[in-house]
Amino acid sequence: MDDIEYTVSDSHRYEALKSTVCFGEVLWDILPTGALPGGAPMNVAYHLNQLGVEAKMISGIGDDEEGRRLLEFMKNHKIPTDLVQKSDYSSTGTVLATQGENHEMVYDIVKPAAYDFIDVTPGALDAILKAPYFIFGSLAVRNEHSRRTLKTLINLAETKVFDINLRAPHYDQNNLEQLLLQTDILKLNEHEIELVSGWYADISRFEDKVRLISDRYQIARIIVTKGAEGASYFDGDTFYHHPGFTVTVADTIGSGDAFLAAFLSKLINGATPGECVEFACKLGAYVATQKGACPDMKFFSVSQKT
Repeated sequence: MDDIEYTVSDSHRYEALKSTVCFGEVLWDILPTGALPGGAPMNVAYHLNQLGVEAKMISGIGDDEEGRRLLEFMKNHKIPTDLVQKSDYSSTGTVLATQGENHEMVYDIVKPAAYDFIDVTPGALDAILKAPYFIFGSLAVRNEHSRRTLKTLINLAETKVFDINLRAPHYDQNNLEQLLLQTDILKLNEHEIELVSGWYADISRFEDKVRLISDRYQIARIIVTKGAEGASYFDGDTFYHHPGFTVTVADTIGSGDAFLAAFLSKLINGATPGECVEFACKLGAYVATQKGACPDMKFFSVSQKT
């Protein structure tokens, strides 16, 4: 296998030509080794900003020490915080994370949390209108308050990117279907595509599952991550597959979020579909070698499967 190295700080770093907005949870992942900042949308925003693509964060924190520490983390890592709302009646979100079989993480997501009560604000509306890409997940819509806010914002967005990110029991099929009907780019993992395609048909072939979802919801672009087996991308016509990279896994927290950010950073800057998938697999694999979702990205090295 060939050793592949990538340095973010050199000439590969992108110019921030376009902006994005991420909507949803910011929280603390409580690991056996300690607490680390997280939340899928914030993880995506972190990596996009590290890659030179501006990503603003629409979310909510509590008026507490945990919220203040999250704001400090975001500011220190170039994530704009002017759209992060402070709640006087709900605490900052937390997740109890433990590692299960095959390095898969198991999450106990505390509710309610401040990100369950995100409001529509003039700043949020302005940010959506100016950003070519709007990225959101499903966890923040478990509560009707944030769900109504997302419904308002999504109607204004240009390109809607849905990182479905299912965490039982914090979702239901009806809410997911409403979001899928408005999605331009969909990202799922190998378990989520089984679940969503299984709502409508018993299909064994992977490509047929992807096409079923694409046709039913008129989603032209679908990304499926497959853990150690890499990822696939469907652009409405052609499938692009990558086998992934061989790494020693520390934990898988945030690797899928890093994948999405890397994919979008390449897409925004005009890369080919194959380049988008390869770079996304590379960064996702690197994050899996680190503890937590937002590791130092100054340098990473992974080995490609042969």
